[in-house]
Amino acid sequence: MRKNKAMIACFIAPTVICLLAMYVYPVCRTILMSFFHVESLTSDVSAWSFNGVENYVNIFHNAGFQISMRNFLLIWLVGGAITLAISLLMAVILTSGIRLQGFFRAAIYLPNIVSAVALATMWVQYIFNYDYGLLNNLLQMLGLEKFRWLGTDAKFWAMLAAFIFGSVGYYMLIYISGIEGIPTDLYEAATIDGAKKVRQFFSITLPLLRGIIKTTIIFWSINATTFYLWSKLFSPVQTESSTIVPVVYLYDTVFGGKGVVTRDAGAGAAVGVVLTLIIIAVYLVASRLLKSDDLEY
Repeated sequence: MRKNKAMIACFIAPTVICLLAMYVYPVCRTILMSFFHVESLTSDVSAWSFNGVENYVNIFHNAGFQISMRNFLLIWLVGGAITLAISLLMAVILTSGIRLQGFFRAAIYLPNIVSAVALATMWVQYIFNYDYGLLNNLLQMLGLEKFRWLGTDAKFWAMLAAFIFGSVGYYMLIYISGIEGIPTDLYEAATIDGAKKVRQFFSITLPLLRGIIKTTIIFWSINATTFYLWSKLFSPVQTESSTIVPVVYLYDTVFGGKGVVTRDAGAGAAVGVVLTLIIIAVYLVASRLLKSDDLEY
């Protein structure tokens, strides 16, 4: 018995050590750092200056952080509603028995296979470009004037549209896996009772997908809080208010950027803690509102 325990401990030890070193320690250090003024991310603990909750107060009063949180809220709320609604619609259509459903699934999911850098570059250079972009060519064909899609007023929505395009396929597959797990007997019984497709969707499909919907909301919240790459690709030279998001503000605070006079890793850690608390709050609210019941598969 002792030999078995020793053998189990030997197998588990590398994983536990990696977990502690790569996840638990950075998380604990970040939380602790958020209460100190830390000039550099690599500064020794002895050089830290205790600030209490001042870091949190300062970031919430900072105009750049406020704008980034506004952009994040729009991405999470507007982008999430559009993305998850389109994904669910595509999933319902592609599980209804239409022809070539395998082809359509692959085609809709294809943007997720392409590198995010390449996908964003395609939108910036070939779709939103003012001189030869696809959208402006279509406007000219209709006799309309060109529009600056990447101008200050429209850049955020252009970025969000591109991000939604690249996200729909991922969430569609999650919904498809949930719909295919619902017993077909329920739909057959509903059809015999005279229920139409729309009634079946609201009475059978949607209620039995509550667990899946909760999962997609949490996944979307995580993707929205880590919205760094798309922001940088749409504003590659310097941070702009139209595309700034909390993680970009965090990066600029820690490593320096536009409008940052002194770098402060402690304030950056506070931003990270705030984003983590937002995800936890979304998880708790979604778990409470979208409880699974005994009828769920």
